Amino acid sequence: MKRLKLNYIALAAALVLGSSCANQLDLYSHSAMSPDAVTAGDLPALRIGMYNNMQNDPGVHNFILFDLLGGDLQTSANTSALNLITSTLSPLNSVISRGWNGYYSSLYQVNNVVDICNKQEASAIRNKTLGEAYYFRALNYYNLIARWGDIPLLYENTLDKPTRTAKAEVWDFIEQNLEEASKLLSTADSYYYVSADAVTALQARVFLTQGKKTEAAQAAEKLINSGKYALDSFEKIFRKQANNEVIFAFENLSEESSINISDLFYSYAHPNKGQGNYRITEKTLSLFAGSDKRRAMTIINIAGTECVNKYPSGQTGRDPVIISRIAEMYLISAEAQGLQNGLARLNQLRAYRGVAAVSPGSETDFLDAVLLERQLELLGENFRYYDLVRTGKAVSTLGILNYQTLLPIPGSELQRNTNLTPNPGY
Repeated sequence: MKRLKLNYIALAAALVLGSSCANQLDLYSHSAMSPDAVTAGDLPALRIGMYNNMQNDPGVHNFILFDLLGGDLQTSANTSALNLITSTLSPLNSVISRGWNGYYSSLYQVNNVVDICNKQEASAIRNKTLGEAYYFRALNYYNLIARWGDIPLLYENTLDKPTRTAKAEVWDFIEQNLEEASKLLSTADSYYYVSADAVTALQARVFLTQGKKTEAAQAAEKLINSGKYALDSFEKIFRKQANNEVIFAFENLSEESSINISDLFYSYAHPNKGQGNYRITEKTLSLFAGSDKRRAMTIINIAGTECVNKYPSGQTGRDPVIISRIAEMYLISAEAQGLQNGLARLNQLRAYRGVAAVSPGSETDFLDAVLLERQLELLGENFRYYDLVRTGKAVSTLGILNYQTLLPIPGSELQRNTNLTPNPGY
C-alpha cells in the first residue's frame, strides 16, 4: 500500500469558494497541509476532499467489478462471460491493483479525518464530518473484505507493513464504525451526502452478508417503513430526476473525475459515444420478462449490441453512482426473513416493476428467486458476483474454480509487502 506512507492530508481548493457544498463534491484537492495544522475552519474543505478520495481513488472499474465478474457481461460477441471473469482474476490485472491501492489510499485520508476530528471540539460540522468518516471507513472495509477476504485492518495510519487480519475482526470493526456513525449523523442536505439512513442501509447489507438475518431484516424494514423512501421508476432513478428511491449516491460531477461508467458500456454508435468495452450476454437478456418496466432503462440496443443503459452520459459527462437505494432494502428484507415472511416483500417489488408474483415451494427455491430478482433489479450496480459468492453459488453458477471466489492480492503489493500472503490458488 504505497500511498499509506504519505505525511500530508489533502485539503480542497473549495476552502476559499463561496458556493454551496452540493456543487463542490466533485472538486479535486489542490493543496495540502500537515494534519496537526488543521483547524475547525478547515473541516468543510477536509470533508470535501474525503468525498473526492472515496469517489475517485478506487477507479471506475471497481464500481462495476462485481458485474464484470458476475456472468452478465462479456467483452464481445465472440467471447464469453467466463473469459471475462478469468482474465480479470489475475494478480497482474490493473483493475485488481487499482482497487486494492485505491481503497487503501482513500482509507488513509479517512483515517486522517477521524484522527483530526477526534482532536477537535464538538460542533455540528465536526460531528457531521466524523460521522461521514466512520461510514466511509466501514464502506471501504466492506469493499475490501468482499473482494479479498482476510485483509490488513488499519485502525490508524502506520508506516509498518501490515499483515492480514481475520475476517471476523474486520467485520466487527465495520459494525463498530457504523454504530459510531449512527450516533453522529441525522438527515443530509441531499442523497449525495451521507445520512443516518445511509448508515442503516449499509448496516443492513453488512448484517445480511454475515448471516445476521434478524438484524438485517430489522435495518431494512426500518428504512422501508420510515415513510421517507418508496419504490420509484427507473426513468427517475437513472436519469438524475427527483425520486424516492436513492438513499446515498456519489454525485460524480467533475470532468476531472475518472468515474465514467457509461463510457465502458455504451458503444461508439450511441449519440453520446462510448468505448463499448462490455455488453450484456444473451442469457441475461433473456431473463427479463416482456412486461418488466426495468428493461428499457437497464438495456439499450445500440447498432445490434445490447448495452447497459443505466448510465446515459457516454463520453459527454459523468453520471451519479448509486451506493444504496430502497429496492435493495426490499430484497435484503425478503432474503433475511425467508420464504414464509419475506415472500411478500419480494412480490411487492416484482409487482411494482410490472412482473408477476412468484410462489417458491422451498427455502432453496425462494433464495434462487431473490437472487434472480437482485440480478434483474441491480444489474450494472456492482452486486452480482458477490451475491453468488456470499450465498455459496458462485462456482456452480459461473463455472469458476473454488479459489476464484476471492480476488488475487495484486502481485505488486506482494512484492512491496512481504508480510502479506497471497490468496490460495493464485
